[in-house]
Amino acid sequence: MERSINLLKKLYHFSNSWTGTIIIVLLIIFFVAQAFVIPSGSMKSTMLIGDHLFVKKFAYGVSTPRIPWIEVPIMTDFDDNGHVIEGERPKRGDIVIFRFPEDERIHYVKRCVAVGGDEVLFAKQKLLIHPKEGDDAIEEIFGDVETMEIAGKRWAINPYAKKHVGVQYEDGHGSFEQMIQYLQYSQNLPMQPVKTEQFDAFYAKIDDDNFFMVGDNRDHSNDSRFWGQVPYKYIVGKPWFIYFSWDDDYKIRWSRIGKSIDTIEEEMQSGNFTREF
Repeated sequence: MERSINLLKKLYHFSNSWTGTIIIVLLIIFFVAQAFVIPSGSMKSTMLIGDHLFVKKFAYGVSTPRIPWIEVPIMTDFDDNGHVIEGERPKRGDIVIFRFPEDERIHYVKRCVAVGGDEVLFAKQKLLIHPKEGDDAIEEIFGDVETMEIAGKRWAINPYAKKHVGVQYEDGHGSFEQMIQYLQYSQNLPMQPVKTEQFDAFYAKIDDDNFFMVGDNRDHSNDSRFWGQVPYKYIVGKPWFIYFSWDDDYKIRWSRIGKSIDTIEEEMQSGNFTREF
């Protein structure tokens, strides 16, 4: 008993020292939570520019720790999967924080719309998903959604727009037109242009242990439609809760502070929410 008390005293004094404080903070950042600021409007209006939030870093396993700001790994990635402890994979509909595959120092936040084995079609103001589980699983996975048959398969049409009301398109020039322009200027696209009986579209099949990430602000998002799938090794975590938020005029959004992203989405779905930008 006395030994335990002495140990607790030593831990208490250590935690109150500068060295102890720094080590504890780093352990939290490495394995528990890390601050993140929403830098763009790609997830508007679910998440807004100026939202400051904590990332739950253990939601999908424990990613390989890196020194903050300079992003240098402090441990060897022996399995080359970006994680010291593997965990659950992102599910369809999850909002995910991940490292940009083309520059690991940059963090992105998007919604996971498809997982390994799924097929994706993107047309003008339409995102269609054919799940790897097959036609009969669409209602179980996505609920009551509109579907259509293309090339002998059933596809869910905009399956996230009903449950996640922050998903939006804009009239006029949008991402579909941007993708066409990319092709015209001979820029590479990860999605293959296809023609169906109903419309022109872009197609991709998701590789195993990869995820297709798309912003809720569909016509103003640089995402998997333009640069490709996200392997599990780049997955960092998921948004936890907002600890601070302000708009472009530095006006504090008091209604968002202290709320989890799940709570904000529930309020948006119920209509008990003041839409802010």
